[in-house]
Amino acid sequence: MSHPSSRPEVQGFFDPSTATVTYVVHAGPGTACAIIDSVLDYDPKSGRTRTVSADKVIGYVVEHRLQVQWILETHAHADHLTAAQYLRKKLGGKIGIGRQITAVQRVFKEVFHFEREFRDDGAQFDVLLGDDEVIEFGDLKAKVIAVPGHTPACVAYQVEDAVFVGDTIFMPDVGTARCDFPGGDAETLYASVQKLLRLPPATRLYMCHDYPPNTRAVNFETTVAEQRARNIHVHDGTTSAQFVELRTKRDSTLDMPVLLLPAVQFNIRAGEMPPVEANGVSYFKVPINGL
Repeated sequence: MSHPSSRPEVQGFFDPSTATVTYVVHAGPGTACAIIDSVLDYDPKSGRTRTVSADKVIGYVVEHRLQVQWILETHAHADHLTAAQYLRKKLGGKIGIGRQITAVQRVFKEVFHFEREFRDDGAQFDVLLGDDEVIEFGDLKAKVIAVPGHTPACVAYQVEDAVFVGDTIFMPDVGTARCDFPGGDAETLYASVQKLLRLPPATRLYMCHDYPPNTRAVNFETTVAEQRARNIHVHDGTTSAQFVELRTKRDSTLDMPVLLLPAVQFNIRAGEMPPVEANGVSYFKVPINGL
């Protein structure tokens, strides 16, 4: 039975190892759903994967009798591996990502010297999504909003009054996403964030990550009004030039994410392992002095 709603139900699953939030968005028990920014557990010390985080999502979907129609990525993450392929095999659905993923693939296939057969046209994903494109799942619609800056391929998804912002802004006391990865640009991110902050003040904003100060618990939901009033990097009155200066200085102090090398290789393949070698094993590459 369908349960139309202009206020979708949103269930977040926080992974403390990567500070990532996976979302299941639906209109009530028994309806269609979308899964956004899933996590495949990966131990960089052993090179082993597990599905603990993804299995929690599966448990929720099964418990609420949801039908997965979309498995969406806001971008090719550098801080965790996607569980998109695992979830699709278990639950069905189409894997979607922003159309500009091809620009990211072109850069990193050279960085990692991928096999000659690797395609940089996004063919690994089921659907490449363009700015302002609308996709449907049951009675709900998701509008794609291009928000480049952290990467060229970043998109947000607006489902009625809820927006899943990916790596653009974080909670107001944390600020914004870094812009120093290949193809990143602080001025571009500022413009993308302004696009989000022009939405109605009561719009719910759902973060892809939370890195809370010691003074509060993990939280990953806020509003446009709260961001405009209190975001430490882009509150009302902050100019593009001020933001670029702040963001550039901050980025120069940041370490690379622990999982960047395996995550990018894996995620631009839509969550498929690199081709198995002659000994039956897949390998991630580490470019020595390459980044």
